[in-house]
Amino acid sequence: MDDKHMQIGEVAARTELSLRTIRHYEETGLVIPSARSQGGFRLYTETDVARLMVIRRMKPLGFTLEQMRDLLDATDRLDGDGVLDTDEHEALLERVRTYQQTAAEQVEKLRVQLARAEDFAATLAARLAQNTPDARVRKP
Repeated sequence: MDDKHMQIGEVAARTELSLRTIRHYEETGLVIPSARSQGGFRLYTETDVARLMVIRRMKPLGFTLEQMRDLLDATDRLDGDGVLDTDEHEALLERVRTYQQTAAEQVEKLRVQLARAEDFAATLAARLAQNTPDARVRKP
């Protein structure tokens, strides 16, 4: 990823997260700005944006901040320059696999909820169509 720095407003626009949310993730240690401008403004890189996108995608699936931190730690270590022994590498991969499996399960639950919601909306639409003034007017 390149080293171009972005201010928090641009990052918020790109990630569709509020400034407040991004600052909260900084306060909790999930995403720390890569740099600060001379005026003290937070500066972010593409890597920071990618981290925020991981968090943004985990949130609706019900992952906690601690789980987000754990997954980011595992992926940081897998992607890092440090040499990992075989056991450590496999343990990190297993952590990521566990999150992937949990995410897939949550997605399936959301699909079921969406199908039920769509069915409910269709039922209401049918009821409204059946009870419109034109449908209720009796013709002599």
